[in-house]
Amino acid sequence: MGRVRDWRRRWRERSRLQKMDLYSRTTLKVLLWFFLVSWGVLPNIAAGPRSTGVTALSAALLVVNIAQCVLGARLIDPAFDDYLGHVDFPRRRLVAPAVLLAVGTALAGALAALDTKSVFPLLLMNLPIAVAVPYALIVPIRTYLLHCLAYAVLTTGVFAAAGVRGGPLLAPTPIVLAMGALMLPTVRPGAWGLRNMWQTEEAKDIQARLAVAEERLRFGRDMHDVLGRNLAVIALKSELAVELAERGRPEAVAQMVEVQRIARESQREVRELVRGYREADLAVELDGARGVLEAAGIGCTVSGPADGLPAGVQSALGWVVREATTNVLRHGNARSCAIQLATADAVVTLVVENDGVPDRAPAAPGSGLAGLRERLAPMGGTLETARPGDRFRLTVTVPLRSVAELGEEVSV
Repeated sequence: MGRVRDWRRRWRERSRLQKMDLYSRTTLKVLLWFFLVSWGVLPNIAAGPRSTGVTALSAALLVVNIAQCVLGARLIDPAFDDYLGHVDFPRRRLVAPAVLLAVGTALAGALAALDTKSVFPLLLMNLPIAVAVPYALIVPIRTYLLHCLAYAVLTTGVFAAAGVRGGPLLAPTPIVLAMGALMLPTVRPGAWGLRNMWQTEEAKDIQARLAVAEERLRFGRDMHDVLGRNLAVIALKSELAVELAERGRPEAVAQMVEVQRIARESQREVRELVRGYREADLAVELDGARGVLEAAGIGCTVSGPADGLPAGVQSALGWVVREATTNVLRHGNARSCAIQLATADAVVTLVVENDGVPDRAPAAPGSGLAGLRERLAPMGGTLETARPGDRFRLTVTVPLRSVAELGEEVSV
């Protein structure tokens, strides 16, 4: 029971995309064993008693098939990673499966030569599957089909060398080609869709990081514009004051007074710049959140008026919207997000809810929500999170009376 609980815990901790990834890989692994049982084991059982030589060859072929499935299942994960572009597939790992495929082909030819009434067509259909499934992911489609054709011709040659004649000699080529072609629509579409989803997830993360980087660049440019000219003037006037002081000129004092004035002016401008950066306009943030989310393929609805609220409330709630939008982009796999704003009984309530809740809670609470709680605390505001079903809900309340008592400086 402990192992079952541990497995269930690890499953819940995975994101939706990680679950889809694991499901796709596991399905292909199970597929190998399904074909082994249905086309390798059951046909031999249904054939009933046969000669000692045929039984021995059938048993040997079954052992080879089992070994192929074991190796093929171990190759699916690196083949998937190669197709998704995570790591390169080590081609040396194909040597052992290729050797087993050659041995199995020889055994199938010998079995067909001894017993023309055997079930070798089904056995031959199952034989290349364990190699074909991972191989279809690591080579281009054209290369894969050419190799399937080459193997079909080689198999026919092996059967002819084993003494197979007539109809059984003509069977390997269409069987192998049919199975090879079947593996392409079985394996590659799922992997292709999974690769697109991973790329979309990476694009969302990059978009969120770019938004942060652009904001930092904007702030850096504003800071440079404010301080660049003033610092250059301060440096020149300081040099002039030094020269005047060395000459004993009284004008040096006036120059230093001017330097002092410019320094204080620069300090004031920097404070205004930082205050403007820390203040967030709620209406602008709501429009920006809707635009960013919709650009990322996430439907966003905004309801409730943002006008008429005190500047301190608008600034605090604007930061909440900004942080919540970033979390929706970077965490989970949201398809829709709803932002609701309402005022009742002198209390402003902001609710941000999305359906992309991660399947696991973070090991440690992030600094973003903690910072918002600190910003809301002087205003008497609260921030709560909830996970109703497969949704994530963030609720913020700010009492307007507390804002009026504290004054508008709470936003700074």
